[in-house]
Amino acid sequence: MQRIAAEPLDALRNRTSAKWRSYPADVLPLPVAEMDYPLAEPIAAALIDAVRRSDTGYNQGSRTVAEAFQGFAATRLGWDVDPARVTCTADVSMGIVEVLRRVTSPGDGVVITPPIYPPFFDLVTESSARIVEVPMLGGIDEGWSLDLEGIEAAFEAGARAMVLCNPHNPIGMVPDAATLAALADIAARHDVTIVADEVHGPLAQPATPYTPFLTVSDAAREHGIAITSASKSFNIAGLKSALVVTASDRGDRVRAALPYEVEWRMGQFGAIASVAAFRAGGRWLDGVLASLDDNRRLLADLLADELPGVRYRMPDATYLAWLDLSELGWGDDPAAYALEHAKVALANGPTFGATVGRGHARLNFACTPEVLDEAITRLAEAASPVVE
Repeated sequence: MQRIAAEPLDALRNRTSAKWRSYPADVLPLPVAEMDYPLAEPIAAALIDAVRRSDTGYNQGSRTVAEAFQGFAATRLGWDVDPARVTCTADVSMGIVEVLRRVTSPGDGVVITPPIYPPFFDLVTESSARIVEVPMLGGIDEGWSLDLEGIEAAFEAGARAMVLCNPHNPIGMVPDAATLAALADIAARHDVTIVADEVHGPLAQPATPYTPFLTVSDAAREHGIAITSASKSFNIAGLKSALVVTASDRGDRVRAALPYEVEWRMGQFGAIASVAAFRAGGRWLDGVLASLDDNRRLLADLLADELPGVRYRMPDATYLAWLDLSELGWGDDPAAYALEHAKVALANGPTFGATVGRGHARLNFACTPEVLDEAITRLAEAASPVVE
């Protein structure tokens, strides 16, 4: 497999995105979920062509993106998507909020599963619902799983929806089809909605393929709504395009109730880039997955050699590593210590869940092997005065 090489630091520091403008030049920025790989050529060409023809007006709506996604989902994900059951919007977070507003009433409980992508906490409250935490079972040593009994108990207590992260950010777990089907059965018993954030789905490694929630059963299709995007897999988050996907009359009614402006929030460049990604980005994505596989294994080796007290489980999906840094003695928020003493920026663990995130941090390994090596070397040098 032809790997896609990440760009070197001197080129990356010319970028103006948040990852490269949030820290001083002496910091290695590894917190934000942006990849350091060059843009896929079909996407770049489509955007350049659009600029040359001054095609910078409003997007034409969901249909073209939905049809491109239909082909991508069928060939890469084993997912039969009906383009008529897709409504686009600006991004996954916006889609989650708008769907939650349709399927809950103010004050209703919404289940999330820490450690979890930090904006989930804000998205639930933005929708006027109430957060109900059901932490993941297990951990780094034995692996994680959804607490299905805990989730059902939350629904029995009155929660009306759940935001499922499939695959799971930050731990990189890919729930299997049986687990997702069991979750769907629970949702059906309690007549609740599973809002499935599946933006990292195409970034699952081939050995652990991701299962789209809406494919697992009739119950999942009836009680699930999926929200996805090309943004993470193809590194185009700033272009603003996402898809809300349904597979039942019940789900269609939710989409139909979305405000008119939700669809118009999709960016024109986001739509153009998404179509190019879904239609012609497969070879590039395969190369990125191969490079990410190399890096997740390299990270394991680097930690074993230089920071053996740090606990890490190789993720099965995403380019994000959930690290337990507790033994380093860097406090509840070791990312803060790492930024000050090692000049390495990591995502702050407690933001993923105040209790389960304590002593943890998230690291983005979608970078060159040299940057990853340098980051672990810096962390090891910062740790040595503390552990000696």
